[in-house]
Amino acid sequence: MSAYVLGFHDIDKTRLALVGGKGANLGELSAISGVRVPYGFCVTTDAYREVVERDTEVGALIDGLAGLRADDRAEIAAACARLRATIEDLDVPEEIRLDIIRHLQEAGGEDVSCAVRSSATAEDLPSSSFAGQQDTYLNVRGAAATIDGVRRCWASLFTDRAVAYRIRNGFDHRAVRLSVVVQRMVFPEAAGIMFTADPVSANRTVVSIDAGFGLGEAFVSGLVNADNYRVRAGQIIEKRIATQTKELRASPSGGTEERPIEPARQHAQTLGDGQILELESLGRRIEAHFGHPQDIEWALSDGAFHVLQSRPVTTLYPVPPSHDGKNHVYVSYGHRQMMTDAFAPLGLSFFDLLHDKLGRTAGVVAGNRFYKDVSAELTSFWARPATLKSLGQVDVLMAHALRTVLKRKDFVASLARGKTSMLDFGEGGPLPIARQYLKLSRENDPGVVPDLIAYTEKTVERCRQGLAGKSGDELFQYIIDDHAVLAELTFDSRSVAAAFVGIQAVNWVNKHLESWLGVKNAADAIAQSADHNVVAAMGLDLLDVADVIREHPDVVRHLRTADRDTFFTGLAALDGGAAVRDAVQGYLRTYGMHCAGDIDITRTRWSEDPTLLVPLILSNIKNFPPGERRRRAEQGRAEAERTMNDLLDRLRKLPGGAGKARKAARKMSLIRHFIGYREYSKHSLLLRYELYKQALMAEAAELAGRGVVKEPEDVYFLSIEEFREAVHTGELDYSIVTRRREEHETYQRLTPPRVITSEGEVISGEYDAGTLPEGAMAGVAVSAGIVEGRARVIRSMAEADVEEGDVLVTVFTDPSWSPLFVSVKGVVMEVGGVMTHGAVVAREYGLPAVVGVEKATERIEDGQLIRVNGTEGYVETLPHP
Repeated sequence: MSAYVLGFHDIDKTRLALVGGKGANLGELSAISGVRVPYGFCVTTDAYREVVERDTEVGALIDGLAGLRADDRAEIAAACARLRATIEDLDVPEEIRLDIIRHLQEAGGEDVSCAVRSSATAEDLPSSSFAGQQDTYLNVRGAAATIDGVRRCWASLFTDRAVAYRIRNGFDHRAVRLSVVVQRMVFPEAAGIMFTADPVSANRTVVSIDAGFGLGEAFVSGLVNADNYRVRAGQIIEKRIATQTKELRASPSGGTEERPIEPARQHAQTLGDGQILELESLGRRIEAHFGHPQDIEWALSDGAFHVLQSRPVTTLYPVPPSHDGKNHVYVSYGHRQMMTDAFAPLGLSFFDLLHDKLGRTAGVVAGNRFYKDVSAELTSFWARPATLKSLGQVDVLMAHALRTVLKRKDFVASLARGKTSMLDFGEGGPLPIARQYLKLSRENDPGVVPDLIAYTEKTVERCRQGLAGKSGDELFQYIIDDHAVLAELTFDSRSVAAAFVGIQAVNWVNKHLESWLGVKNAADAIAQSADHNVVAAMGLDLLDVADVIREHPDVVRHLRTADRDTFFTGLAALDGGAAVRDAVQGYLRTYGMHCAGDIDITRTRWSEDPTLLVPLILSNIKNFPPGERRRRAEQGRAEAERTMNDLLDRLRKLPGGAGKARKAARKMSLIRHFIGYREYSKHSLLLRYELYKQALMAEAAELAGRGVVKEPEDVYFLSIEEFREAVHTGELDYSIVTRRREEHETYQRLTPPRVITSEGEVISGEYDAGTLPEGAMAGVAVSAGIVEGRARVIRSMAEADVEEGDVLVTVFTDPSWSPLFVSVKGVVMEVGGVMTHGAVVAREYGLPAVVGVEKATERIEDGQLIRVNGTEGYVETLPHP
């Protein structure tokens, strides 16, 4: 058996490196009982290595691709054209030629018609499909034409689209090799694609079949439309019959040709109902073999179905686990917490530990993200409305999606039932909180929040002292035990009530001022520069840091090129370096525990890498004059005071106005004293996370020094107990780290759904767009006002190059983004609700904001002129002036 050519019967999934994803899948398919796979063979990656990689001219051209960006279209096109031409001119050694000819004879003779397809080593894998990146040649006849097709497939590894795809997804051009699949042609009456999970809804119980006359490439390429059949558990639940006017057939001279379809067949159903159900059964058999949903190419010839290919469906979000046979509905915890990125396993473990100490479950994990099962809430008469209202405050689309689920009576009838937990107030229940709420509302004491903050910070200091000097098992146990203090702080009735006082005061003012005066979102202006808002202060205080730095040009130049290791050391010899060091370190002592996605303890904190703040600091220097922090704070307070006085004056002029004004004044005062505390609970968690992480990374560094892990950050892919055990024993199966790192990278690329069912169906909420201007993008109004400006589409803080007057467009924000809010005049987010962090900070800064705008970062182009209506809740794109 040659290493250069292998028949399907010699191939299984263990041969992936030799035959690529497509070849390995065909080998597996050939071994499944009852599955017909046309005979074929693979020209292996060893042949590719022998012919292509060993050629010095080709190697130099591949190296020339380094440094190209995915959007360098002209440069990519020119480089790829040279590469393909060079590869197509290469000689194929005699040994490989003879091997191909021998396998052709086994397929039916040298003149047998074949399909010649590429099979890359990174293609048709569970984590990345690479579908359509390389070329396919149909109805190839003769040894010479087949060998030429092999060469052209090798060359197609360097099509423009394949190279751009690898650049965009971070694949090394030399790390991806190509095998070539040669398969006896089937000349079908009909052909198509079958997904064993609905590709639109992701429902794993629905099979979706596309079918058309002739070769399937006709509708894959968009030449014609195909029928679509949807099947569930042996029942055809939907059929869409396409009008087909032409089909693709094999040409007698080789290749393919278009042919017209006679009128009698143009409107006919391609497959009979019995054939549709036979296909569903075949698809389920193949899916069971591979263990996950499949995208299957099939062809119907002489009354029998032949399978031409099967690949994993890589775009499906993992289904949260359930084992009771009941229907379940899950909501994304990340959409509620403004952190829709995947957690690293250590981050998952810490979040789970916190919820365990709270006496709750953090939820089920799917795609390295937490999901909450709300089935019990949806089946509870009293919990359902409270749940929908609560979720509507943080993500309207999530609440809308749940209402969509509730309309499906059959599905709801089989929902799992049980104890509700969405409104868990801790061991004491809601009564102590209610008492404290009434007391705090009545007394309206401005000293309450400072006292609560001071108490929390005393516990943080005790934690700091408790961690000092601890290592090994003692350290891990201390961190685990300290989570009980976190739980106590979380459920402290006075603290919870203080946050509720501010939130309810906002709701009261907005409701009554709109009813009495017709003023929408009146509380937005009243909350500006409110007391004790740590998140708002975080952005303003960075303006003071910028004022120190702007005075020293050498420091500014240093910051543009500094890395995390040279950030502070490089300041020592610079004029003003000491002052800048003190200013930055002071800021980090107060806010350094923050970062993007900071509820995942593995994320790099500002205190670990202060260069994360550099784009924000430089933006502040560029956009604002000195003293901007003081002006902003005074302007916010003045605007709040002016708004309150104006509204109260207008109220007094109404019938019964004196009483209305008196009530409103009290609620406005509560907003000023308490609304800022809404943001403190998460900050208090992060104060501890910073301390935990500093101690744990010292342990990780020691593990790396002992060779237990390769680098300290490897511990991110362990649970806290696995980390503890590795420290205790000095041993670790490193394959765990490798596997989980790969899984995490895969999950990070997936878009988490807001709502997903136990059937895997993604339920999307929709807005009523009937009252919106034509072409407007619907969302949720969270901070009043209307503003126009240049859209800056930013997906990470590293891209935070903004100018004053820009409008921030992003997926979501957490408190670490608040310094960026200082530099923009409006905010648009895909995720969020009225009481999420971004909305609160936007109101604090007086920025019109709309959240919950579906796919805003895709529908709005960077640099486009847009109008944000934060009063009515929509975004419009505008023509350039």
